[in-house]
Amino acid sequence: MKKRNQIFTTLFMGSIMTMTAQTPEMFTPHQHTDLRLPSVPLVVSDPYFSIWSPYDNLNEGSTRHWTDAEKPLEGILKVDGKSYRFLGVKNTVMETIVPMADEGAWKGAISRSIPADGWQNPDFDDSSWTVAEAAFGTPDLSFVRTPWSDQNSDLFVRRTVELTPADLEGDLFIIYSHDDVFNLYLNGTRIADTGETWREGVKLELTPEMKKLLHPGKNVIASHCHNTTGGAYTDFGLYRNVSFSEPSTVNAVQNDVDVMATSTYYNFTCGPVDLDLVFTAPMLIDDYDLLSSPINYISYQVKSNDGKEHDVQLLLTASPRIAQNLPSQATVSTFEEKDGVAYVKTGTIEQPILAKTGDHICIDWGYLYLPAINGEVTLNTNNKIKESFYANGTLPAPEKEMVAYKASDQPVLAYMHDFGKTAQASSYAMIGYDEIYDVEYFYNRYKGYWAHDGQVSILDMFKKLSGSYASIMKRCREFDKTIYDDTYAAGGKKYAELLAGSYRHVIAAHKLFEDKDGNLLFFSKENDSNGCINTVDLTYPEAPLFLCYNPELQKAMMTSILDYSKSGRWTKPFAAHDLGQYPRANGQVYGGDMPLEEAGNMLTLIAQVCMLDGNANYALPYWDILNTWADYLAENGQDPANQLCTDDFAGHWAHNANLSLKAIMGVAGFAKLAELKGDKATADKYMAKAADMAKIWEETAREGKGKELHYRLAFDRDNTWSQKYNMVWDKLWNTNLFPNNAMQTEINYYLTKQNEFGLPLDNRKDYTKSDWIMWTAAMAPNQKVLARFVDPLYKYANETPTRVPLSDWYDTVTSRKTGFMARSVIGGHWMPLFAYKLGMMPEK
Repeated sequence: MKKRNQIFTTLFMGSIMTMTAQTPEMFTPHQHTDLRLPSVPLVVSDPYFSIWSPYDNLNEGSTRHWTDAEKPLEGILKVDGKSYRFLGVKNTVMETIVPMADEGAWKGAISRSIPADGWQNPDFDDSSWTVAEAAFGTPDLSFVRTPWSDQNSDLFVRRTVELTPADLEGDLFIIYSHDDVFNLYLNGTRIADTGETWREGVKLELTPEMKKLLHPGKNVIASHCHNTTGGAYTDFGLYRNVSFSEPSTVNAVQNDVDVMATSTYYNFTCGPVDLDLVFTAPMLIDDYDLLSSPINYISYQVKSNDGKEHDVQLLLTASPRIAQNLPSQATVSTFEEKDGVAYVKTGTIEQPILAKTGDHICIDWGYLYLPAINGEVTLNTNNKIKESFYANGTLPAPEKEMVAYKASDQPVLAYMHDFGKTAQASSYAMIGYDEIYDVEYFYNRYKGYWAHDGQVSILDMFKKLSGSYASIMKRCREFDKTIYDDTYAAGGKKYAELLAGSYRHVIAAHKLFEDKDGNLLFFSKENDSNGCINTVDLTYPEAPLFLCYNPELQKAMMTSILDYSKSGRWTKPFAAHDLGQYPRANGQVYGGDMPLEEAGNMLTLIAQVCMLDGNANYALPYWDILNTWADYLAENGQDPANQLCTDDFAGHWAHNANLSLKAIMGVAGFAKLAELKGDKATADKYMAKAADMAKIWEETAREGKGKELHYRLAFDRDNTWSQKYNMVWDKLWNTNLFPNNAMQTEINYYLTKQNEFGLPLDNRKDYTKSDWIMWTAAMAPNQKVLARFVDPLYKYANETPTRVPLSDWYDTVTSRKTGFMARSVIGGHWMPLFAYKLGMMPEK
């Protein structure tokens, strides 16, 4: 074994013991899977601490937040002096040649109308264009100096730059940020075409052919950005990578990736050694400390594939970028020791705790931690760390503190494990994030549940999870088996792989905490839609997962909405849409109400959790509120007015038949609650009302004959259809409200309307919602019919070119994302399993 600098070689107490508790089984998934997820969960905890790999191979590109912001992790295995990269890509250190707007205003010629052909060429006459300062875009975005935010508008930019021969040496990169469709040109030749997306800080390495487009003297970098809707943005610059030139590093050969509920398993070949790598978020649904834990495990095993011993070192690095919202934010990184524990941490200097709300933002408060568990840690520049590791298989001594005011000055947090000479060995690392305060709920700030109101620190949590590593990993494996085996029994292999691959996706879209009154609260973030917190029309579609495995968490999503009405802050005769914008839950911020939608959602779910409890105790403190909501549904739900509902992507229509279904089942839900309460008169009254409404619904919505018999999208719209997923409760509750076999009629009709990648939401567009497909599929009479809905959805997940955490809103013809990603509504995929658990999904 090589000697180590004892200053920074520190082990947690108990780590050595837990190392020996690892078994080869820990590195083998419960089942091997064939599903290629569009993005693979690596390190996930909540909407902010969320790192994914949107690639087929883990070493194909930089790891990213669900928003697509880079959150770089890097992993290298050194075997007998030769290095193999298995995680992420080479860390770059950028030297500015032509700066972006974060370093100061730069000027360009701009046009907002479509120019003449050749506008991107160096000799184009742009004298009639306006000269303006970058960046260009929506005024509230970073470094915007020239406003541009019109929907469905264009911005053309020409930037003339003077380059010297020295500027053209080395590895050159164009870095650009854009929103939405973006094309970039070097001296007239297009080098980037993004399609409709928005990304910040994209690093485009110039190929030798691209570099030849540049020359000493004047050059023109030109761009065209088209803003479809929402925010708009354009900024770009030219940089040189001055990071350490890595000697003969090759990519490890990835042999396999399997995603289970709590763990992602990778296997690589690194020359004569195989590497197993397991990312585990210990999100056990019945253990709130672990479910809310901001700490993940990274387990690793090396095994000779030629029967010989080899000298092996493993390096993991993390970037301060993980703790930034924007790359331009100044950071401070430190090496510290406490109670015999060495660790490195990083965060912004500003620390704007809970200051930012909204969508598409990353956390910029709190600190990322990488402790020395079973290995050693250091804080230093990327170049010094790589030089030491490649030359000697060691880490350099740590700097105590490193402050970076720009991205090119950022250090690297590094963890290394030296196995020495070995034929087979294993261990694990840990990575965590302390958000200081995680959420604000009616002007009180709270930490995550795991912290127990500040009594447990992040270092305490590291120690707890380190000491319990073997038992926690065993429990995670058992839970993975439960999820896979349950879903396999309910819907087969493809269904099981879909759900195993999306469990962490759903959980990590939430924050679990306890308020000052001791209420357990579980708030979702409306990722990639508007950033609302605890949105009721997310709580509804995602419910099946929690109804299957922990209804207390379902209550934890609803209690705050009920208390919002009970407190008098919300006074309308229906439920609120949301509680604010993540991470601040101080009252609804959504501009339009969804009266039938949210009242129906809440009543239906409260009825279901109380049925699972076998009593109405959860509902009793809110009885008058629920009664008011039920009356609103009964009075307004038969033939809905022109109200907003959750599926209004193609425009909202009055007389919406599926919205009416929701109202009818909400009324039936209140009847079920009254029955559980022991109030037969009220139960009979509201169930009779629901039955009357259902009879009228069936008569009014029916359209067509024979094989064309189905039920309309809207009562007054001929030749229309839509998914009637809200009818599923009539099956699950065995209420049989809808006559003439309406449910089976709809299922039969849907099977004639499917496209290659699934069932459209309705007849107006080819796009769909995957959660509603699975709610609809739960109405299937048996698993054979269920599979006809599951198979196209699986094909979408397996083949979509949109590499993001699974989008629930996608095109059933192209398989491309229409909108939304990383949303908790994927919990709706569990609805067929819930039907199965209730005995409502027979095999044949």
